[in-house]
Amino acid sequence: MEEPEVPTEHLHESIHERIEEAGHKLKKKGWTLYLAVSTAIMAVLAAVSSLQAGHHSNEAMISQIASTDQWAHYQAKAIKYDIVENMLLSKTADSIKLKEKLVKYKEEEAEIFKEATESEKESKADLEIYKTLAMSVTFFQIAIAISAISMLTDKRFLWYGAIILSMVGVWQFIMGMMG
Repeated sequence: MEEPEVPTEHLHESIHERIEEAGHKLKKKGWTLYLAVSTAIMAVLAAVSSLQAGHHSNEAMISQIASTDQWAHYQAKAIKYDIVENMLLSKTADSIKLKEKLVKYKEEEAEIFKEATESEKESKADLEIYKTLAMSVTFFQIAIAISAISMLTDKRFLWYGAIILSMVGVWQFIMGMMG
């Protein structure tokens, strides 16, 4: 007795179609998985860069405030020096003590001048680092936005562009941290 032949040709085609669909979904899922992971890394790098930029911004401001304080102190010493010098000219006070004060004020002025200029330099250096790190944050944020557009439009070339922008952001971050 012969077994009845079951038409498997249609079933076989259906299985192959499903396998192809699954393969396309897997390929797409693999790509979007990489996109999601790379975007998460970009977000972490942006956060770290932002944190460092904020730190250097604060340091620049603190150094500038210290510099301003030192310059005010320097001016006060200069005024005191002028007052004592005028007192010497009028010869109404003990000239030896006044001359000692003049020497002391000049020495203090020099030290204050040095501290004020050093604080200014620190402020400028921190501000430059801040600018570089802020650029890094900007590149990461743009890369994240482009990655999102890449996901929505299913365009890989946009993702590649986002990766390149992230590399520029990493370069800016490294330059900022070395500066």
